[in-house]
Amino acid sequence: MNKSQIREIYLQKRKALHGPEQLKMDDLLLIQFQQFSFEGIHTVLTYWPMPHKAEPNTHLFNGFLRHMIPELQLAYPVVRDEHKMEAICINEDTVYVSNSLGITEPKEGDRLELKDIDLVLVPLLVFDEAGYRVGFGKGYYDRYLAEKAEHTVLMGFSYFDPIPLISDTHEFDIPLHIGVTPNRIYEF
Repeated sequence: MNKSQIREIYLQKRKALHGPEQLKMDDLLLIQFQQFSFEGIHTVLTYWPMPHKAEPNTHLFNGFLRHMIPELQLAYPVVRDEHKMEAICINEDTVYVSNSLGITEPKEGDRLELKDIDLVLVPLLVFDEAGYRVGFGKGYYDRYLAEKAEHTVLMGFSYFDPIPLISDTHEFDIPLHIGVTPNRIYEF
């Protein structure tokens, strides 16, 4: 299947998860996430989950990271125009706003350079057995991550097991290093 077909199917599958079922899946994702070694992780680019897209609750993962890494620097993506995003550092005083795409992002803050980010939590609907993902089709992350440092770990969360193959990946698609599902962690 191609990305468009997969996107349609997995958006519906995610939206079919309701209240307690989604909370259980988030808890199972957190349990898997807690098994990852966070040695050498000091800076993380995360994202605010979009409830209308039934995204995994990244606030759980961020809270765990803050507990495990007291000096952790978290950043959130900010879309600057139709093709670019950047990482903006957050703290307890950060004010958030919703952009034109309905994505919650910091209103202001210091920019964190991509080369300085140790871990990126990458939004997705599902990933395949090679670590390629189907996102929401805008390409922000693939463009942004094209210049990532070698040490930067790319991790994605899916409520569903990987699919065998995304048929229309291309040279600009950036695969994950780690895929987390409620049942296990996949390394690519």
